[in-house]
Amino acid sequence: MEQNEEFPLSEKYIDFLEHEASVEFLEGTTFAGKTTVAIPKFMFKVAAYTGNKPSIIAGLDLGTIEKNIINADNGLIAVFGDYDEGGSIEYYPKGHAKIRLPHIIYHTPNGNKIIYILGYDNQARWKKALGGQCYGLFIDEFNIADMDFVREAFMRADYRLCTMNPDDPNKECYTQYVNKARPTEKYKNDAPSELLEMLNDTHKKDWTWWYFTFDHNKSLSEEKRKDIIDSVPVGTKLWKNKIKGLRGKATGLVFNLEKKDIITEIEAKTHKFVRFTIGCDTSYSRKSHDKLTFEFGGITDQGKFILLEEEAENNKEANVPFAPSDVIPKLVAFAERCKIKWGFASTIFIDSADAGTIEEAKKYKRLTGCIYNFTGAWKKMKNITRTQLQQSWLKTNDFLIVDTCKSYINECNVYSYTEDGELEDGNDHNIQGCQYGWIPFKKMIGNWSIIKQLIKDADDDDK
Repeated sequence: MEQNEEFPLSEKYIDFLEHEASVEFLEGTTFAGKTTVAIPKFMFKVAAYTGNKPSIIAGLDLGTIEKNIINADNGLIAVFGDYDEGGSIEYYPKGHAKIRLPHIIYHTPNGNKIIYILGYDNQARWKKALGGQCYGLFIDEFNIADMDFVREAFMRADYRLCTMNPDDPNKECYTQYVNKARPTEKYKNDAPSELLEMLNDTHKKDWTWWYFTFDHNKSLSEEKRKDIIDSVPVGTKLWKNKIKGLRGKATGLVFNLEKKDIITEIEAKTHKFVRFTIGCDTSYSRKSHDKLTFEFGGITDQGKFILLEEEAENNKEANVPFAPSDVIPKLVAFAERCKIKWGFASTIFIDSADAGTIEEAKKYKRLTGCIYNFTGAWKKMKNITRTQLQQSWLKTNDFLIVDTCKSYINECNVYSYTEDGELEDGNDHNIQGCQYGWIPFKKMIGNWSIIKQLIKDADDDDK
């Protein structure tokens, strides 16, 4: 497909335009270009259709569709042209001749095609349009669409194309539709693991899921991108859904990292360390994107905890799946690299819920006589207490992260509270691995006398 100099396309968008499927979902950040690229594909599909069934473009309401799709800078009028001026579409917002609903007459080589323009806010109007079958169905902002409309329209269309920003993962649009789709083989790992994990319902034939971000919008300048990101408060639901491109009904970040919390390796090496520790969170599922994480940290003579090194992988993306017996040599190799680079962590704390991996570790030590001790992590300290400890250390600059620990930093940038004020169940595999490492030495970190007053149940959890 030829590039348009005024609207350059990323390779992924070109692949999307050339892909054939009966159902396609486009999910991702705001300003990723999803609607701008999806609408031309929809129109090309309608133009190639040789039958007489009408098609539908649906959005929140008529005004929104006109603003975002019909009259936008790269909208239908701009791309396909007004028929009176030599273009190929006629738009009738109040209906025309025998058709009383808002619609477009699309002049194509295969004859004139009728495309109804429907706001899913107007049930009386869309019910009139859904009296029979249709060829194409385009639904913009699918995540907020009226589900009665979606169910009625989906079963009547031959080709269905939907765009959306991530939203509450429990919404029916995901559980009944989107999660039945899959990415193409080429892009099967080109999305956050948290989202890929949610595509877990039975796959329906060729239903395809695409994920797009700011990076795929080649016409978006760095200045504009920065302006968009800076305009949304960090940690809000809007920020998580539209800027980070993640589903979730979480309302605030647990750890709102600042520049002062992240340091370089060179800066880390200026500290004198008195203790090193390793924590390991495990997962072997081939169906989920839960991660196996190794976290290496050090405690300084000034009572600061610094996360120095990490490793993370999951079985779903592994060419050869790993088992507990495979993990221990990986873990020992990680500990050796850290020992040479930073110092010796004599004990490795493994998720105590994973008895199999702990037994494999003890067997490995018996057979090889390795210098490391393996033990189950102390998990009686509640998650919320661990979180409060780390929050207090971040405020006093007693918890630092080396900038190469990108997986850990990424989790901290999305780990959030739910609307009920609870910690979300997810985005915490690196975080928990790190906690397993520092929990046994928590009294060496920060000003413990102050922290005890702040968190009264911490000692009780440890009894």
